[in-house]
Amino acid sequence: MRPFRVRSTTPTAAERVRSILAAAHSMTVVTDEGRHEVYCAGEGGAAGRIHLHEPGDLGHARRTGPLPARLELTDIAPTPVRERIRARVTLAGLLSAPYDPGSTESTCMEFAGAWIEDGQGRTDISLDALQETELDPLATREAGMLNHLVDSHKDLVPLLLRLVRPQVKSSLSRVLPVALDRYGLTLRLEYPATHQDVRLPFPRPVKDIEHAGPQIHALLSAARRSSHSSRLPA
Repeated sequence: MRPFRVRSTTPTAAERVRSILAAAHSMTVVTDEGRHEVYCAGEGGAAGRIHLHEPGDLGHARRTGPLPARLELTDIAPTPVRERIRARVTLAGLLSAPYDPGSTESTCMEFAGAWIEDGQGRTDISLDALQETELDPLATREAGMLNHLVDSHKDLVPLLLRLVRPQVKSSLSRVLPVALDRYGLTLRLEYPATHQDVRLPFPRPVKDIEHAGPQIHALLSAARRSSHSSRLPA
């Protein structure tokens, strides 16, 4: 008999970090010489500007002694929700050479640690976890897809409230999508003095970008079949 496996409905911490690295267009490199704001243009986002190595891999390359550094990234919601910072990611390690903020080459860093901080606290991630985690196929498309939903199909967002259990409070003032990944869509319910994030899992995880549309349509179809009133103010 095959062991029972619980289907994942949320990304792991390592998956979130990989997505943030792939989608980020900027990061801050912190060394003893100061803080350097780096714009990560082109494909791959910040991940294309970082080469992480196993501890000890760069020992032979260092001629000036250990060069401690931190790479800091901020994950910001692409939609205009309240409190847009979703998480902060830090990668710590040793550089193989003094950091050159003017260079377009990838930064080689001997891995010492990585962690993600959000409203739930801090989670440490190992290098093995980062290297073994498959990149979410929606990672670099999330911002465009969420903004398209808000700008071109804003009437569909309140419809999704029919899937929220328990029923939303009558004081709800606004709802917007705040996150999208291979496992589902997250809505932010905004009230006058607070907000709440609600997860709507897809029927099955998205395997590639072509599967995203059908999964979103499946949520909308389920919402249309529901008699749950959204209670969203006009």
